[in-house]
Amino acid sequence: MSDIVHRKTDHLTLCTHGDVGFRQVTTLLEEVRLVHDALPELDERTLDTSVRILGKNLRAPILIAAMTGGTEEAARINRALAAVAESRGYAFGLGSQRAMLLRPHTASTFRVRDVAPSALLFGNLGLVQAKAMKVHEVQAAIASVEVDALCIHLNPAMELVQPGGDRAFSGGVETLRTLVAELPCPVIAKETGSGLSSRTGQKLQSAGIRHVDVSGAGGTSWVGVETKRAEQAGDDEGAGLGNALWDWGIPTAASVACMSRLGFDTVIATGGIQSGGDVARAVALGAHMAGFARPVLKALDAGGAAGVHRFFDAVERELRAIMLLTASPTIAALRQAPRILGPGLRMHLEDGGDGSR
Repeated sequence: MSDIVHRKTDHLTLCTHGDVGFRQVTTLLEEVRLVHDALPELDERTLDTSVRILGKNLRAPILIAAMTGGTEEAARINRALAAVAESRGYAFGLGSQRAMLLRPHTASTFRVRDVAPSALLFGNLGLVQAKAMKVHEVQAAIASVEVDALCIHLNPAMELVQPGGDRAFSGGVETLRTLVAELPCPVIAKETGSGLSSRTGQKLQSAGIRHVDVSGAGGTSWVGVETKRAEQAGDDEGAGLGNALWDWGIPTAASVACMSRLGFDTVIATGGIQSGGDVARAVALGAHMAGFARPVLKALDAGGAAGVHRFFDAVERELRAIMLLTASPTIAALRQAPRILGPGLRMHLEDGGDGSR
């Protein structure tokens, strides 16, 4: 089995069954309190959860976020979850397509368009890999899986801990600038569990990026995932660094608020999204959509596609209830709903607390 197949298999196992959540850092979504309206003047049956994202209509502002690819098990997971996204009117994100670049025969594990013909579908490449490719090679990689947009993931913290991971991260802004200018589809800059600061957002905007997925701290720690892999490989140095950086990153709520302030066309909240309440709070902070990853993987593992549908039934019930209780007839109205922020989140957002000056 190749190194990358080992890695993808390890990632699935650890995310499904391992203890790889952040240890002390939370998403800070718990510090977003939406204000109750006892006289909403709404009928729950008329609430409209639909949104339009990147030119496609979604039934709800929900993404089944990037997780996997490159193995037979990954193919099964991708197809099952893409079919759920199609039937429920959600967006769907593929995992890193690096596996198909290194092992072209694994490209089929990323192909889900036949089971999700109308879904908003995101491809996924690492910035370091994209930098080493010609634009026409990137275009071929996304065309082969028929995606609507391409996520370029930024993951320096994860790579520093990963056995054999990348260590050279220069030239990223110029690479993004080239991709935005020359690719025929939108480019989404996506973190992988450590969040985006205002300073990073400004650099992304200088490269022409208009769409971001914050993937903030507080959910799955991908540094933690790689720390577990380093421990299993007997890599004491990598494991030591990983344990030191396990909780590294910007909480999801803070990152969403920062990106919203900067005026990105699309802000996607991922990183520790667990419930319909989390979706509502992220939207109230300025997100256009929220993404679920590990909870969906666990629901699929425990109950198959039916388990995933039950999970999302509960998510949508909670989202709709909060819309009613905040007098928000639409998702656009929910983005304007009154909210009270707790001290930890305010600290991140006040006068440079998000890393800006």
